[in-house]
Amino acid sequence: MAREGLAARLYAGEANVNIIGRRKLWFTIAAVLVLLSIGSFAFNKFHLGIEFAGGTSFSVPAKTTDGRTLTQAEASDAVERAIQSVDPGAEVGAAQQVGLTGGKQSFTVRASALSAQQAEQAKTALVEDLNVPASEVSDDQVSAAWGGQVTRQALLGLIIFLIVVMIYLVVRFEWRMAVAALSSLLLDLVLTAGIYSLVGFEVTPSTVIGFLTILGYSLYDVVVVFDKVQENTRGITAGSTRTYSEAANLAVNQTLMRSINTGLVALLPVGGLLFIGAGLLGAGTLKDLGLVLFVGMGLGVISSIVFAAPVLTVLKDREPKIKAHTARVLARRAAARSGDVAPRAERAGRSANATESDEAPALASAAPRPGSRPTAKRNTNRGGRPGGAGNRPAGGNKRR
Repeated sequence: MAREGLAARLYAGEANVNIIGRRKLWFTIAAVLVLLSIGSFAFNKFHLGIEFAGGTSFSVPAKTTDGRTLTQAEASDAVERAIQSVDPGAEVGAAQQVGLTGGKQSFTVRASALSAQQAEQAKTALVEDLNVPASEVSDDQVSAAWGGQVTRQALLGLIIFLIVVMIYLVVRFEWRMAVAALSSLLLDLVLTAGIYSLVGFEVTPSTVIGFLTILGYSLYDVVVVFDKVQENTRGITAGSTRTYSEAANLAVNQTLMRSINTGLVALLPVGGLLFIGAGLLGAGTLKDLGLVLFVGMGLGVISSIVFAAPVLTVLKDREPKIKAHTARVLARRAAARSGDVAPRAERAGRSANATESDEAPALASAAPRPGSRPTAKRNTNRGGRPGGAGNRPAGGNKRR
């Protein structure tokens, strides 16, 4: 029979990908990525938006009175000149396209906090410089206190969410699975924040909403994997031929295709929001939300497979009952490799026609392959083939 392709074996849960066995590699990669993220926090830092840092925001129409269409760079340079004319020390950010307002395209440029008189003078200089209608140029003063309030509420929501999820996971599964799930969730948040810091997008309320959104999604796939792990390991110490880590690896393989399909389906609309909405159409207000969701959801799928399940096996392997079971399974395999005959209790119930030489293949020294089916026993007849020399009646006993 021809060997099935990887896609077919993934779909059937028989890909036999050794994920748990390579957990040291996954932990090393995760540690390196966390260190890089922390380095980005320290050196690159976060670019706080006007809602968190405070400041003045100017809205400029893209159409001038003579019918000319301004570019994003022209709008940003004009606002910078106008603000520098009233406050030379003010900092000005890049212009962002905010879509259509009242049927007309506009740009938003954020700058340091200005007084009401300075903002009015900057608007007057801006109208004269760009030749745009004065009624369509507006400014907005934002205090940094509002951003601090949003941050406090977001942290409070995060703490409450983690407590509720911890209680649910302990009741539904066990505390070790709860610890592994929360470790995976924290890894997703740290790495997503690190990528956001490296990209350099401004931190806005949409960014905070995106981080709160990926919390639930990251846990969803972890719960799916852990539910299958619990199903495969139920009663495993009663005499299974698999260790806990091998049963967990089987569960990950069985849910691997489901995790991939779920991740792709979720990432398609978010990718459209980020790459089409913010990239092609220029909707700058969507890029911060789109980046957080896209990165966070993608990391959630990956971490549930290569981080959450390995962390769970590390915690379970320290449990005395699981440790003793693993030692029994490994000892049985070592005995089979050395050619020792299985104990009488393990041979009970076997066919009386089976020879001791047939018992060695039954105790395979290799770990069971995920999705593999047990091989059929050979039926050996000690008397030889029917009709053979051993079954022929003696010639002298023929009847006349």
